[in-house]
Amino acid sequence: MNDNRIVERLNRCFEDIHDQDIRIMEVCGTHTRTISKSGIRYLLPKEVLLLSGPGCPVCVTPESYVDMAIEILNLEGVVLVTFGDMMKVKGTRFCLSDKQAQGSKIIVVYSPEDALTIAAKNRDKLIVFIAVGFETTAPLIAVTVRQAKARGLNNLFFFTALKCMEPAIRFILQDGRNKINAMICPGHVASIKGAEHFRFITEEFGIPAVVCGFESQDIAAGICLLLEQFTGKRQIEFVNLYKRCVSFTGNTMAQRMMNEVFDIADGDWRGIGIITNSALVLNDKYEHLDAVKRFGIKIEQYSSPVNCLCSEILLGLKLPYQCRLFGSVCIPEHPSGPCMVSSEGACAAHFRYGGDRKNG
Repeated sequence: MNDNRIVERLNRCFEDIHDQDIRIMEVCGTHTRTISKSGIRYLLPKEVLLLSGPGCPVCVTPESYVDMAIEILNLEGVVLVTFGDMMKVKGTRFCLSDKQAQGSKIIVVYSPEDALTIAAKNRDKLIVFIAVGFETTAPLIAVTVRQAKARGLNNLFFFTALKCMEPAIRFILQDGRNKINAMICPGHVASIKGAEHFRFITEEFGIPAVVCGFESQDIAAGICLLLEQFTGKRQIEFVNLYKRCVSFTGNTMAQRMMNEVFDIADGDWRGIGIITNSALVLNDKYEHLDAVKRFGIKIEQYSSPVNCLCSEILLGLKLPYQCRLFGSVCIPEHPSGPCMVSSEGACAAHFRYGGDRKNG
């Protein structure tokens, strides 16, 4: 569908929106960035509010995880391997960039499999890979774990903070403070888990939900469909608009990889807290590669000042501009909270591409 047809379709939807409060949440950091970058918000009437959910894995990584990573890094002979967007995520005192500036050995990589090469070339070092992400990243990490065991790399360990999206979505929709009327499902996760993985949003909570792609046209088309359902032009249903990449059942091979390597456990989400059955942890077969069990780290909790509103922003209760730190002391170069760290965080996307006061 071309841009003109999408605008025309949106305008037809707007005709039936009068003095209503329609809150649509997207639960994917890539959607968040595209929405801000494309200016989709400026096409929408004041009655339609777009909210960003906890779809950025960096943003929901808790302070305690960063603190534990630093404690591991402080041990003799340890080299930390991480994705670049984790470098500026602060714990209760420091971030990994701080430790690197102090001389700690940290290597930034683009793929988990790079850790295999680093471990093989540095047998005299203990290599710890920072495994952060959702179900999208988890299959490749699972493959890397399998290869580490198969190659006998007994100096490579994995410090996991992998999260599952379904429990987080349920947590948000069950929160009485947050009146979500419709949802744009996380397309990347849907490509792994399958479109049907998110049908519960409509069937259990009775709200329209759509899986859509990441181009601005894809997202606008998804919003059109949701508004048509909300205004009664279509019946309320769950719809997969991203069939070119998302199948009914998803990537079954990737699912098998995750099931072989990981167990489900309760997960700690930054700004949210513990969500039941929302984390992926190494199972008994691979527990000898678990960094926490290998090093026996117990983190000392420090009092952390409550300065930013990232907690409320992740839950869709607040918009970035409502935080007094946003755009002043909290900017991408010097983030105060996790939502400003990654380019897919709500605050970083709003800061880089702007947002009006109606839609943030």
